[in-house]
Amino acid sequence: MRRWASLFIMLAAMPAAALAAGPTPLGIFDGWGAFRDPKAPRCYALAAPSATIGTPQVKAYASIGYWPKSRIRGQFYVRLSKERASGRELRLTIGSRRFILTGNGAHGWASDPRMDAAIVAAMRSAPSMSVESGTAAGGAIADTYRLRGAATAIDAAALGCAKLR
Repeated sequence: MRRWASLFIMLAAMPAAALAAGPTPLGIFDGWGAFRDPKAPRCYALAAPSATIGTPQVKAYASIGYWPKSRIRGQFYVRLSKERASGRELRLTIGSRRFILTGNGAHGWASDPRMDAAIVAAMRSAPSMSVESGTAAGGAIADTYRLRGAATAIDAAALGCAKLR
């Protein structure tokens, strides 16, 4: 039953465009899901935040994506629960590691493939991660993700796209 609840949470966190394209679930791993979208083609590990400050304005999620035709592997992306103010720093904290992300509005990502790799490596060994910034109205944005199951979901996404090259 818990597995189905996790699948529902993963599907609820996905953008409507991704659902319309018909992704195939590769597995649910303790709150993280792995999916393959053969139409794009792409694969990704995805999770909704376990906690957020205040009332979310959009469905937040974090993902690690694979785009085999573009040779993109392990790309980090986060959609925040609220719009970030222009010029405000977007900080990702994983264990003792801190990363300053780039992005705009409610979107954030690593600045380059080296940062993507460092983020994925940190995710494999930490119990949680948080993304923090501020809104234009002066409010806080803090979305926290549990990382249990993340490494397995990331590996499932990578393997799921190995055949799509």
